[in-house]
Amino acid sequence: MPEKLKDHYFTKQSVTKFAEVLIKHYSKFDKKKFVKSVFNKNYSKLELMAKMHHVTECLKPVLPDSYKKALSILVKATPKVKGFEAICLPDFVEKYGIDFWDESLEALAIFTKYSTSEFAIRPFINKDEKNERRTMAYMKKLAKDKDKNVRRFASEGCRPRLPWAMALPNLKKDPALILPILEILKDDESEFVRRSVANNLNDISKDHPNLALKIAKQWYGKSEDTNWIVKHACRTLLKAGNSKAMILFGFGDPKNISVKNLSLSKNKIKIGEKAECNYTLKVGGKKKCKIRLEYAVTFAKANNKFSKKVFKISEKYYDTGEYNLSKKHSFANLSTRKHYAGKHQMAIIVNGVEKAKVDLELVG
Repeated sequence: MPEKLKDHYFTKQSVTKFAEVLIKHYSKFDKKKFVKSVFNKNYSKLELMAKMHHVTECLKPVLPDSYKKALSILVKATPKVKGFEAICLPDFVEKYGIDFWDESLEALAIFTKYSTSEFAIRPFINKDEKNERRTMAYMKKLAKDKDKNVRRFASEGCRPRLPWAMALPNLKKDPALILPILEILKDDESEFVRRSVANNLNDISKDHPNLALKIAKQWYGKSEDTNWIVKHACRTLLKAGNSKAMILFGFGDPKNISVKNLSLSKNKIKIGEKAECNYTLKVGGKKKCKIRLEYAVTFAKANNKFSKKVFKISEKYYDTGEYNLSKKHSFANLSTRKHYAGKHQMAIIVNGVEKAKVDLELVG
């Protein structure tokens, strides 16, 4: 059986090395007490993030009672802290530093150079009073930092829908404070930073599609880099078949395009097998056209409901004519998707419009 991720990180060896780094910056650090408190009888049962939080909590009793003094030790040690243990440093700020605004924000900017502070900043954003907005003003300042990790943090930390992170309800409702940060970073020299900008704008598009499209139109055509940002930022809108997004990228009305003879290699498929979908794409009109081809699978769920997921096939120009095409889809179970026996459906989508569909049965 492969080793679980939670057992690969925060091992006794790595936690001990972490303690040895801290001793160099705080001679009173009780390494024995720290390691013993980390590896208590319940430690092996904890999942990865729970282990991280537990290690952070074990730090508190072996550092100075003064938060500022404890933080200064962690800041000095951070360049030498390696591995997942480095995430405990911003986590320490998240847990214990909310009442020390200036010191905590400055420390998070330092910590993010060596790990990431994108999760730890979020309680500070949420706690800002309506007319204060200190944290977002600070994030805007960080968007101009010389370190690309800090610049990325300025965008990633305020993503409205950052996966596995604390929600930011005010920014989901009104992302106005995010936009100046994205404007600063949209032409950043680092792809690492630009990708975060795209992901942030994609998050915004889920709650404010028209606002995201307005920004996309303003940015599109400025450079290859901004074109990539806009395309990546509009991926959710494109998958949803948003007509304005389709037009922006040159995917026109597919009224002269049809899908014929859609069929499967077999209509009963075992869980774990692949289904091959065959079809004919018929392109009418007099000029070649840009076509975004996708397929959708409507999955049967355990609760007798259904879930639809769209998968991209290709984007390219087609001349007038007919094209015999095929696509395979695997029904193997994944860590992110479990399959259930029952009626399923596959459909072919052209420029956001479903053109043909076929039923299939998945069997155990």
